[in-house]
Amino acid sequence: MPLSAPRCDETVAWSALAGHAQVHGRELDLRQLFQDDPDRVQRLSLQAPEVWADLSRSHWDVATQRHLLDLARECLLADRRDALLAGAAVNTTEGRAVLHTALRAPKGQGPHSEAVHAELDRMLAFAERIRARAGGEQPGDIHDVVHIGIGGSDLGPRMVIAALAHRLHPGLRLHSISNVDGQDLGALLPRLNPAHTLFVVASKTFTTQETLANANTARQWFLDAGGTEIDRHFVAVSTAVERVRAFGISEVFAFWDWVGGRFSMWSTIGLPIALGIGADGFRELLAGAHAMDRHFAEAPFEANLPVQLGLLDVWYRNFKGYTSRCVAPYAQGLRSLPAYLQQLVMESNGKSVDAQGQPLPYATSDVLWGEPGTNGQHAFFQMLHQGSDVVPVEFILVARPSYPAVLQASPALQAALKQQHEALLANGLAQAQALMWGKTEAEALTEQAPTASPALAPEVIARHRTFPGNRPSLTLVLDEVSPRSLGALIALFEHRTFVSGAVWGINSFDQWGVELGKALCQQLLPRLQSGDTAGLDASSAALIGRLRQG
Repeated sequence: MPLSAPRCDETVAWSALAGHAQVHGRELDLRQLFQDDPDRVQRLSLQAPEVWADLSRSHWDVATQRHLLDLARECLLADRRDALLAGAAVNTTEGRAVLHTALRAPKGQGPHSEAVHAELDRMLAFAERIRARAGGEQPGDIHDVVHIGIGGSDLGPRMVIAALAHRLHPGLRLHSISNVDGQDLGALLPRLNPAHTLFVVASKTFTTQETLANANTARQWFLDAGGTEIDRHFVAVSTAVERVRAFGISEVFAFWDWVGGRFSMWSTIGLPIALGIGADGFRELLAGAHAMDRHFAEAPFEANLPVQLGLLDVWYRNFKGYTSRCVAPYAQGLRSLPAYLQQLVMESNGKSVDAQGQPLPYATSDVLWGEPGTNGQHAFFQMLHQGSDVVPVEFILVARPSYPAVLQASPALQAALKQQHEALLANGLAQAQALMWGKTEAEALTEQAPTASPALAPEVIARHRTFPGNRPSLTLVLDEVSPRSLGALIALFEHRTFVSGAVWGINSFDQWGVELGKALCQQLLPRLQSGDTAGLDASSAALIGRLRQG
C-alpha cells in the first residue's frame, strides 16, 4: 500500500467536507431533496454486475459526492486499489499480499493462477465424487457433511449454503459447527450415522482452539460409534499440512497465507459450498465475484458502486456521526448475511491506529448489525423509526424468489408463494418509505388509533404516533439469489470495506485485536482446570473460584 498519501484528515477535501457538513450536510432533508430534484433517483442510482443500487435515500447530495471523490483522489485510492489487485504486500503488519481476488480470476488472469486453479480443480473433483454417491446406502456414501470451523472458516460457507438452499444436493444434509461450547456439536452427533458422515475440518493454521476441540470430539465420537477408516470420513482445509496429518487426516485441501480468513470462502475453505451446489455452481459463484472485481478495477469512481458505498461510509461515520448501520435483507436465504458482514467490516476496519501504527484522531468502523425482513420489523424497527439515534438502514430486495423444485408442482401453491413474495417486497418498500417520509403530528391527529387509551387526549396520542422521518436508507436489488449474484454481492461488500479502510489509511487485513483474547485463554485454561489463581487480577480469580463451585 502506498505510504506517501497524506492522512485523510490532512487533505483539502477533508476540510471541504467538514465545512460542507457544517453549512449544508447537517441540514439535508430527504423530503426536500426529492422535491427539489425530480431526477434524484437517476442521479443517485448505480448498476453494477448483478446488483442495482438506489442511493437516493442516503443523506448526501451531488455536492457531497464531489467532495468525497476529491477525498478519494487525494488519498490515492486508485493506487491503493491497484496495489491490492496486483498482489503488493498491502497487509503491511504481516508482510503479506491480500489476493482473494486471484482465487476467482479465470485461469491465466490472476496472480498465482496455476496453483490456484490446480487446487480448485482438485477440490471440485473431490466434491463431485462425493455428490455422485450422496444419499446412497453403500458404505462410504455420504448423507451428512459436518463443516467444523470458526470465524472466516465458518461464516462464509455457512452464509452461502443458507442463501443457496434451493440449489443444494437433495441427498446431502450440510451442518456447520463453530462454537467451542460442546452443546453445538453435541446436539448434532446423535443424529448422525458414522458410516455416512463426512467431517470437513477447516483451519488455516490448524491451531484454532475451538476448531480443534470440536474436531477432537468428532473424531472420538466417530471411533466410539464404531466408525472405521477415518481417512474416508475426515478431510481438512488448511495451510498446515503436517499438523493435519499428525491429527490423522491425509486428504488436505490447501490454500495460501495471502488468503485472509474472512476472505477465504473463495478458496478450498469453500469445500462445503461446492459439496452443496456442485462444481458448476461454485464456478458461477466465483464468476459473479470476478465480475464485481472487474467493475471495481475498471469503472470510473463516479460509477463505481464499491467506491461510492465506501465513501458514503466515510461520510456517515466521520461527518454525520452515525455509529452503526443496519443491514436488512428481505430474503430469508440471506439471513446469515449480517453475521458474515459483521466480521468482514468490523474485523477489517475496527482499528484505532493507521498503517504506520500512529493513533488516529478520527473514527473508523461503525457497528454493523441486522436481521432479515420482515422479522426485524417486529424486533428493532421501532428504534429505527422513533429512537433517539439515527441508524442508516440497508435494504436488500430480491425481485424473483427461488424455491426448491418440489414446491413448483402445484399451481395453487406457486400462486400462494407468489403472494407471499409480493408481501415481502411491499414490506421492504414500505419500511424504506416510512423511514424517509415519517409522519407529522398533524397527520397523526387525523388518524384513529384502535389500541390507544381513551384516557389520553388525542394530541398526546398523536405525539406518540409521530415519526420524525428523514432517516437514511439505501436499497440494493438483485434479480434473484443465484451463485453468480451472491458472488457479486459479497465481493461488493469486500471492496466497499477496503475503500473506507484505504481512505482512513488503516490496514484492513490484520486482526491483532483477536489475538490477545486467544493468548489469555491459553493461560487461563490450565488455571481454570487446577484452581490456581495466584497472581491473577481479583475479578478473574473470583470468577474462577465461583465457576469451580458449579
